[in-house]
Parts: sequence; structure tokens; C-alpha cells
Amino acid sequence: MAVIRQVQITFDCAEPERLARFWCEVLGYAVVPPKGFASWEEFNRGRFPEGDGAWCACADPTGAGPRLFFQRVPEGKSVKNRVHLDVRVGTGMTGEERLAALEAECTRLVALGAVRQRLLYDGTDSCIVMQDIEGNEFCLD
Repeated sequence: MAVIRQVQITFDCAEPERLARFWCEVLGYAVVPPKGFASWEEFNRGRFPEGDGAWCACADPTGAGPRLFFQRVPEGKSVKNRVHLDVRVGTGMTGEERLAALEAECTRLVALGAVRQRLLYDGTDSCIVMQDIEGNEFCLD
């Protein structure tokens, strides 16, 4: 049996391109067009004559991180995510140093439209629970 070495994370959402661009800013990713098309707009227009932007994707330019795929769904988010992303900004740090790094990143992401939910801090370890621009939970870790 083959070992799978790549993972794609898929987001159900209302506005695929807008959410993809948000995550590009968060992670330093870039929107990547589908094979055979110059852009997601061209791809979506070809599948939907009315130009419905039903899909978009972004990827880590270094190739190290997973591809993120965004697909439009008719229903809105109604409950907590069962899976969420941990954005690792405080790796190797503890205490006040870690908290300061998380708070600085939180400030940057709130300016992009993210919402701060709560701080979890025990004096040594910390994380900040947040929501992206469509309400999907993620953590600054």
C-alpha cells in the first residue's frame, strides 16, 4: 500500500476567492489557478456561464505546506468546526515572549477581518482562538 504524503485542506464557504485571499495573507500563500486555466475566474466562468466563483485554491509557494481548497456551498456555517487550523506563530517560545508573538499576529489578522474569540493562557503556554472572515475557527499557536 502506498504512503500518502500530501494533504489538501478543503473549506466549505460562501465566497471562495475572498476566503482564499484571506488565508493567503495569513499564511503567505498564493492563489494558484487550476491546471489548464489562467485563473480561477476563467475556470469558474467555463463551468458556470453566469461567472459563479464556486471554487478557488491557494498553496504555499515553498511547497512545504498543504494546499487549501475553497468550495462554495449553499448552507452557512452553523456549529463549531470539527477540524481547525493551528497557525504556528509561537513555536519554541514560552511565557510572555510567546504571548507577545501571538498578540502581535492576532492584531495583524484582526486588521484583515479575523475575529478574536478568546485567549487561553496558563502563564507558560498560550494560544488565541480566532475565527476567519467566514466564521471558521482557527488557533494562533
